[in-house]
Amino acid sequence: MKLHAVAIASLLAVAATAGAVTFDVKNEAASTPGGQRFDRNYGADYARQVLSDASTFTWSVFNQLNPADRRPADGDTVLLAVRDTGGIASTSGSTIELSARYDQVTGVLYHEVAHVWQWGLQDYGAHPGIFEGIADYVRLKAGYVPGHWVKPGQGDRWDQGYDVTARFLDYCDSLRPGFVAQLNAKLKDGYNEDYFVQILGKNVQQLWQDYKNKYRSG
Repeated sequence: MKLHAVAIASLLAVAATAGAVTFDVKNEAASTPGGQRFDRNYGADYARQVLSDASTFTWSVFNQLNPADRRPADGDTVLLAVRDTGGIASTSGSTIELSARYDQVTGVLYHEVAHVWQWGLQDYGAHPGIFEGIADYVRLKAGYVPGHWVKPGQGDRWDQGYDVTARFLDYCDSLRPGFVAQLNAKLKDGYNEDYFVQILGKNVQQLWQDYKNKYRSG
């Protein structure tokens, strides 16, 4: 795994706090071909470990060494429910639903675990791009980048979401290490585009233009 630029000691400190959270996996599609493939290729023990590892990693990216800084998990439990549904995965509260029909699990779980812990999801409906972008940023920093993702500098707008926004946030974090952690913390009080100015001193449109120019000239 390619780790975000944080000290190993910090990761270990965060890991020590994971014991307060329970990670559970329920394969509700065990009788289906997809559910059987999940058990064969991954299994509950592996998925449970990924939930734990992804939580520890997300806390490090968000600089949430103190559990009080995190969005609380429902009942201190993160649940992965494998179901025979369409799509890939979704998260509601602290429950992650994974389609048994999808066969690329680990990177997807890092993305969904980020949704469990990130702040500001009350504004998701109005600003989905920033929240999906932050979740994919966590996946990016963990090193689980699928081949279909855009390359740095690509995309039509900064809040396009997912891989496009993740790449842009990675650029912003290169300007001020810890930017994403600061942005996530501010989202607890709701989304405001002025957060980019507060943290980086430039509005997001100028930052997006700088980002595009960097890779256009390269």
